[in-house]
Amino acid sequence: MSLNVKFIDSNVFIYALLKPKRSVDEKIVKMKEKAKEILTRIDNGEEKVLTTVVHISEIGNVIESLSNLTTSIKVIENVINNENIIVKEVTVQDYTEAVKIANEENLSINDALAYVIMMKNGINEIYTFDEKHFRKLNVKIL
Repeated sequence: MSLNVKFIDSNVFIYALLKPKRSVDEKIVKMKEKAKEILTRIDNGEEKVLTTVVHISEIGNVIESLSNLTTSIKVIENVINNENIIVKEVTVQDYTEAVKIANEENLSINDALAYVIMMKNGINEIYTFDEKHFRKLNVKIL
């Protein structure tokens, strides 16, 4: 895997794409702006990122529950058809390793899974807003 490829967490898509139903504080506004900038760079071919089918499923489920099915389907279609987003499959072995790491590091399963896939693909940089969990791991948070 290219050293220029970075992992992208599902929360980047969620912050960029969902419109809040109420007013949000300045921190959330800045996160949403940063997320939109990241997706724009990806869409413009300035960035190449990798994620997993599990993280795409997470994006779809959150968007469907907070918005609607039609929007969720459009987002997922755009993600899987974007030539600058590599989508990796996940094996039972990947999940087994993720469960072990999640237990040892007190991480969510999907964050641990992201880490497993990153290590498997020689990636040490991640776009995420879940800094608390990823700080525990030896990865660079962008």
